Amino acid sequence: MDWQIAYYSAAVQDAIMALPPGIQARYVHLTERMIIFGPNLGMPHTRSMGKDLFELRMKSKEGFGRVFFCTLPGRRIMMLHAFLKKSAKTPKHELQVARARLKEVKENEDA
Repeated sequence: MDWQIAYYSAAVQDAIMALPPGIQARYVHLTERMIIFGPNLGMPHTRSMGKDLFELRMKSKEGFGRVFFCTLPGRRIMMLHAFLKKSAKTPKHELQVARARLKEVKENEDA
């Protein structure tokens, strides 16, 4: 049984579609692999950010893209937040947005 990919909101999908074309192509390729093999593709493609939060890491000649995601029961992957990375370290604001959305998604799952 394959995994399913869902999005926190239409704004997350829009942010992914606003990434440069090379990064979008990597996103499509990696999410196709996630659907078949699951969310843990290992480095350099996916990385744990701790406490049930993970990042999908895309690199192309245009730069670096990141999409934070979590896993949910029923073999579902929820894409929480996407951004274009401009520094070596993940900006705190981007991580805070992803963690807040993760908390909301987990609370709604438990309800």
